[in-house]
Amino acid sequence: MVAIVSTAAYLGLEARAVEAQVQLAPGVPAFVVVGLPDKAVGESRERVRAAIAAIGLSLPPKRITVNLSPADLPKEGSHYDLPIALGLLAAMGVVDAETLSEYVVVGELGLDGRIAATPGVLLAALHASERGLGLICPASQGAEAAWAGGSIVAAPDLIGLLNHLKGTQLLPEPAPGEAEEWVAGPDLRRVKGQETAKRALEIAAAGGHNLLMVGPPGAGKSLLASCLPGILPPLDSGEALEVSMVASVAGTLTSGRMTRARPYRAPHHSASMAALVGGGLRVRPGEVSLAHLGVLFLDELPEFQRAVLDSLRQPLETGNVSVARANAHVSFPARVQLVAAMNPCRCGHLGDPALACSRAPRCASDYQARVSGPLLDRIDLHLEMQPVSAVDLALPPAAEGSAEVGARVAAARAVQARRYRDASARTNAEADGDVLEATATPDAAGARLLAQAAEAMRLSARSYIRVLRVARTIADLAGAEAVGRVHVAEALSYRRQPPRA
Repeated sequence: MVAIVSTAAYLGLEARAVEAQVQLAPGVPAFVVVGLPDKAVGESRERVRAAIAAIGLSLPPKRITVNLSPADLPKEGSHYDLPIALGLLAAMGVVDAETLSEYVVVGELGLDGRIAATPGVLLAALHASERGLGLICPASQGAEAAWAGGSIVAAPDLIGLLNHLKGTQLLPEPAPGEAEEWVAGPDLRRVKGQETAKRALEIAAAGGHNLLMVGPPGAGKSLLASCLPGILPPLDSGEALEVSMVASVAGTLTSGRMTRARPYRAPHHSASMAALVGGGLRVRPGEVSLAHLGVLFLDELPEFQRAVLDSLRQPLETGNVSVARANAHVSFPARVQLVAAMNPCRCGHLGDPALACSRAPRCASDYQARVSGPLLDRIDLHLEMQPVSAVDLALPPAAEGSAEVGARVAAARAVQARRYRDASARTNAEADGDVLEATATPDAAGARLLAQAAEAMRLSARSYIRVLRVARTIADLAGAEAVGRVHVAEALSYRRQPPRA
């Protein structure tokens, strides 16, 4: 007899249908799992054997063959334990195979029969809903799965699940997890002085632009970056689902609680390439994907490995990261707003004769050369910050804080949402091609200024386009329908790259 239980394999944010086909046949007793299983799937034999023994049953003295179909798709993870166990119990006649055909099953088994949490349950729930099936999952992830709708069976252990399937003791239907409360970061009122930097931060937030801050230690670069999430608009329902799907695959969606706050990730400069862009033995999303639709803050930018930084070029350009493997290509979304900070040189005090090291200005050129030109070209706003003086620190708090700036940002984002409702772009930073030409072409005076500046500053085609995007955002903040000369001029002022000796 062959029993079939539906489950799923995860490739990025895509769930692929997989069948756990279990056969009991005469022959020398054995338990074999085939279908390109990884080590975690191969070890499921012992977990399944122990879990079935924990509920008072024993495996029949027959040859047990488990085929995870399609056989040419790699199977990774421990979530195949439960479908294998249920398929085996169906083949033994303990549970009705027809009942199991109505569900997609995921879950890891403990040796005592408990069903443990596994990454990717939200993806499995969406996959089951699309196929018109219910989902059987761990009880601890029922709230996460319930966001997809449909019939959800969230079981704490194997015996409870069997009783539910037989109708002797029904499990309660889980409710979607409560949305996390939005917690604002530091208020912009904490930033003393640095009015130009605050303006640049507002422009970056309004248009979703990448920002690089260059300045001495203590200038407020990290504080400004931490203020950015507080002035960004909350995620809408579709965006919250996208962010939650990435968190589900990464195993960081706790208690099934979705959030409307935009992600903020600040990896240390010792992070590896796999940690930043994704990968590993079992492919998992990296920091650039965990920050999808949010902020990725890279402090001490030149201290990151050169290869790690250059691996960000493609995600910043396309909003997507592709991890190539010999047997599969896995893609994760990576539409992030990059905010980077760096000192002008290793000692950080270039331009201050009293504090600068003896190697200035040569140390500045060597230090800044660690960041490649093509990566800098993908950053829309380049901001040179001055040190904060004691006079600035003694000033009273600013009149405007995150709430006031956030209101202007939200108004500008609303304009962009209406503008791009029929396009693939969400913000000005994503606008391209005909859409950008139709919405960001400056007036005659602005066009002349941009042409002159492009020649004088030797702007690349990418830089030229990014100036147009920033100018469009500045016009949106000003409530202007068309991009004018003043908007182009301000956008060009942020195109200056850090000086190189």
